[in-house]
Amino acid sequence: MKNYYRIMLGRKSIYAEECYKGNFIGCDFDIATDLTGQLPENWREFNQKFIPVYLANRPDKSKIAAGLACGSLHTIAKGIKLGDIVLCPNGSGSYFVGEVIENYSYHPGEILPHRRAVRWHSEHIERTEMSESLQNSSGSIGTVSNITKYAEEIELHIAGHHPPTLTSSDETIEDPSEFALEKHLEDFLVQNWKQTELGKTYDIYEEEGELVGQQYPSDTGAIDILAISKDKKKLLVVELKKGRASDYVVGQIQRYMGYVLEELAEDGQEVCGVIIALEDDIRIRRALAVAKNIDFYRYQVSFKLFKN
Repeated sequence: MKNYYRIMLGRKSIYAEECYKGNFIGCDFDIATDLTGQLPENWREFNQKFIPVYLANRPDKSKIAAGLACGSLHTIAKGIKLGDIVLCPNGSGSYFVGEVIENYSYHPGEILPHRRAVRWHSEHIERTEMSESLQNSSGSIGTVSNITKYAEEIELHIAGHHPPTLTSSDETIEDPSEFALEKHLEDFLVQNWKQTELGKTYDIYEEEGELVGQQYPSDTGAIDILAISKDKKKLLVVELKKGRASDYVVGQIQRYMGYVLEELAEDGQEVCGVIIALEDDIRIRRALAVAKNIDFYRYQVSFKLFKN
């Protein structure tokens, strides 16, 4: 199966043109080591080995930053397979599009030394021609973002067709406008975080001024929001459910919390969780009754029409 990724080529796409001319993608992350023969299929094994290396080189960084950096490095060096498609913003409102054609190679002393060779397409994809949901995913913070769920739309762009700007990748959604509203809930929460009850105590995790706590990768899936208390003593895992939450989500958020506790928390930091959904039921209330470190919040959407 072909996968699709958005790759940032340096901070603010500073190396995009050079990568395009040189037919490669790459990254750095201050790990000056040839990774040939050191790239297991499981990224968690890679992280366990190289997070200490990263932290030794960057003692000013947290375990959260180290986990994100090593995870992104493994994805570029190993996770992306031959034939996968990459979209790379060029810093001018469009994306270079290419197919990965070679396995990992190391280029010491050069920019983005951990590289993959790419065959670039001659045509670029304009951001303004993307659906709003693809714009949000391809514009997310971080070096690597998996955007495979937009494969159909991306292939239409590659073929020179321009699909409607409001699309749904979920075949069970009949009304794209309803789909768009639900997809925007997470972004809306992030953008308005400081005005929420949670924002009084926690900040969404940032690294060097960039928001990296949205869709933070873990070994059991992406964490919707990872936040840290203002006194730095607690890490908060937020799971957002669009609609009614079932008791399944309790086990899901506990898996994420376990990952944060074992892999990301510093000595003395606590980990707690929050489930946010439109509604709950008796089953989730029973499950949460014995999960004292997980809170439940309901969200409310207000939509009004006013006739002039």
